[in-house]
Amino acid sequence: MDRLVIIGGNSLKGRIRVSGAKNAALPCIAAALLTSELVNLSHLPAVSDIRTMLKVLEALGCAVERAADEDGLQYTAAMRAVDLETGEMKAPYDLVKTMRASILVLGPLLARFGHATVSLPGGCAIGARPINLHLEALARMGAHIEIVQGYVEAKVPGGRLQAIDHTFEKVSVGATENTLLAATLANGTSVLRNVAMEPEIGDLAELLNKMGARVEGMGTATLTIHGVEILHGAAHATIPDRIEAGTHLCAAAIAGGDVVLERVRPDDLRALLDLLERMGCLITERDGADGKQLRIQREPSQKLRARDITTAPFPAFPTDLQAQVMAVMTQAHGISVIKETIFENRFQHAMELERLGANLRIDGSTAIVAGPAKLTGCTVMATDLRASATLVLAGLVAEGETTVDRIYHLDRGYAGLEKKLQGVGARIERVGGGSV
Repeated sequence: MDRLVIIGGNSLKGRIRVSGAKNAALPCIAAALLTSELVNLSHLPAVSDIRTMLKVLEALGCAVERAADEDGLQYTAAMRAVDLETGEMKAPYDLVKTMRASILVLGPLLARFGHATVSLPGGCAIGARPINLHLEALARMGAHIEIVQGYVEAKVPGGRLQAIDHTFEKVSVGATENTLLAATLANGTSVLRNVAMEPEIGDLAELLNKMGARVEGMGTATLTIHGVEILHGAAHATIPDRIEAGTHLCAAAIAGGDVVLERVRPDDLRALLDLLERMGCLITERDGADGKQLRIQREPSQKLRARDITTAPFPAFPTDLQAQVMAVMTQAHGISVIKETIFENRFQHAMELERLGANLRIDGSTAIVAGPAKLTGCTVMATDLRASATLVLAGLVAEGETTVDRIYHLDRGYAGLEKKLQGVGARIERVGGGSV
């Protein structure tokens, strides 16, 4: 099993090109099931979650062709779901168990074919993430749903889903995406209220509209979807990954230096940018050859200031950056308080940070971090995707050598993180044979 070995103490300087967003690409891949025509997606990050999702589509009978970019960190996928009618419409457990986003094939399959069997999903153990919100909305659209031996078995007795006016009990990115996908081919006009407003949902809606869907209200808490009879193919470039970009910003903040991020969308990162500026970093925006750029500067001698955050749905501070910011806060002067409101088990990285020397305390859904703490390298274990990145960030400033085990979590969502950090001066390498 691979692991990362980091020698701390280097400041960072240079440029990093941000890959496409995993969390935007996954529902866009599922959208290819809505048509028999070619759907071509570019800027897909070369991460294991994307590979798994494409394998799910292939298992369903979809033809998939992949073409890697020159650096091998992104690729293009051409998908054609033309021969699915003769299949059993079953997404198998062996693939679905590793990734929650695989449940997103349920809505498109029901919308287009009227039946589907999808294994209950897996993913990071960061808290309860039941799919009841997905199933409740699809059931209201006319699907008959049963859980049988670990699989969701769903059928539409009338053959076509019906439009609904539906208010989600709580904000859910996945439930919003699944219901949006299903509503594009439903009979009538659906109104979805209290939906998630994350940029990834806007990206999905943009692709769907390119395919001939009629989706309105992107970026608001209410989506209106006018169902159509058929969708066609389209080409679409995945938006930049705001969480990857945020992780690199945190790397520059904790290690110090001068880093320029290429191909970013600053508006997707406002909560983090505001925090890092209040902590003492200098951040500037500018136009680049391929979209916007962000430059973050902090002299290693310049003190970071402690600040508080509370995670909440977009546009508030994202839970997917909470762990990385905790690493930065270990080096800030003063007491920082982190309140996690999305997932109840998202402080699993805290114990590993303590092994490195962090001074922090967990009280339910609140973490209290005192800094600056002198971190000393040791062997730590990644517990989930974002926790993996957090331990890498801590290793950048820890004295001596830090080894991060179980980085298969990291590989689910970051394309070549160690290569990008090497490119800006970090002493980090991937080695094989890590502990299990």
